[in-house]
Amino acid sequence: QVQLVESGGGLVQAGDSLRLSCAASGRTFSFYRMGWFRRAPGQGREFLAFIIWRGGQTYYADSVKGRFTIFRDNAKNTVYLQMNSLKPEDTALYYCASGQSLSTWQDWGQGTQVTVSS
Repeated sequence: QVQLVESGGGLVQAGDSLRLSCAASGRTFSFYRMGWFRRAPGQGREFLAFIIWRGGQTYYADSVKGRFTIFRDNAKNTVYLQMNSLKPEDTALYYCASGQSLSTWQDWGQGTQVTVSS
């Protein structure tokens, strides 16, 4: 099992930047990829981005492409989400996940709240 702990959320103004972190522990050798998701109030889960743990390839949802960047530090078992030009509609609970393949997500963090004021 993998434990994931997110941090870095907070209250910011529109146009600001924020960097989220997700620290992993446990069976981290089982990673194939790690990703970021969010859930806005009253809405379903939205995929944002993932990164292949060894190769570093990345993939983004169209809604955040060009504004958000996912990257990792393998030595620290940590994945980051750099968010720029934040908008009020980016307000959500952000959480990370780890997956052992391209088709599944096995473990989830508890999330970190991001609130963007206009």
